[in-house]
Amino acid sequence: MSDSDSYRTSDRSAEAERIIKLSPKERRKMIADRVLHRGQVSIEDLVRDLGVSQMTVHRDLDSLEHQGWLRKVRGGATAAPSALFESNARWRGSTRLEEKQAICATALEGAEPGQAVIVDDSSTVLSFATGLSARGAFTVITNSLQVINELSDEPEIQVIALGGVYHASFNAFVGMFTADMARSLRADVAYISASAVDNGHCYHQSQEEVLVKRALLEAARRRVLLVDHSKFGRQALYQLAPLTDFDAVISDEQLPAEHQEALRTLGVRLELAALPG
Repeated sequence: MSDSDSYRTSDRSAEAERIIKLSPKERRKMIADRVLHRGQVSIEDLVRDLGVSQMTVHRDLDSLEHQGWLRKVRGGATAAPSALFESNARWRGSTRLEEKQAICATALEGAEPGQAVIVDDSSTVLSFATGLSARGAFTVITNSLQVINELSDEPEIQVIALGGVYHASFNAFVGMFTADMARSLRADVAYISASAVDNGHCYHQSQEEVLVKRALLEAARRRVLLVDHSKFGRQALYQLAPLTDFDAVISDEQLPAEHQEALRTLGVRLELAALPG
């Protein structure tokens, strides 16, 4: 055996020994990170790479699915959403970035300094929230822990944080207490997003998220829905609100013509954000 072969064998042995020493919590974090990085993993690969049994991998995936990190599919797991499963916040934050940023830039044009604005925990609305500080003084009401952290050091932004039960997969506070706090406030505008838009309504996969988003909408004088074109024609289990409840819907210029026409037929004010290039 050559020296290089010996080194490679030694490296593999050291890696295998390190993996064997992982606690279940560490092993599940490794699996979650891999799914969120790659988008999808197979049980066969996890069994081989982690050096554990297929039953152990199934238990790990069941636990991670229950926590909202991934969705089990035949032969493996995926980070992609379905009608019943909303992707983890980390995964959502890495997709459709150009569309989301363009949509938020368009929304920011209508934000007026001095307003009290509501922003939800969606990845679509994040760059809108972080862009407010460049436009002046605002009061921002949110249940998103990421928005709270991003704006906490901005001197002209007053943040009102809506507490409740923290949900790691949303990186946000959700549930009854969060909704009750939202209803006790009154804002100028609410900017929210949804997982799916179909047949004149918007939808979400989580009952807890729908409860909070409805309360956020009730607390605002005006309501703006920010959704990229990929959300149209998609399905999710729980109805959030009819599109006619919104004062404006902002999407991107890739929204197919049939969906544009359907919105205008409903009398919905539609704005299309131009993508760079």
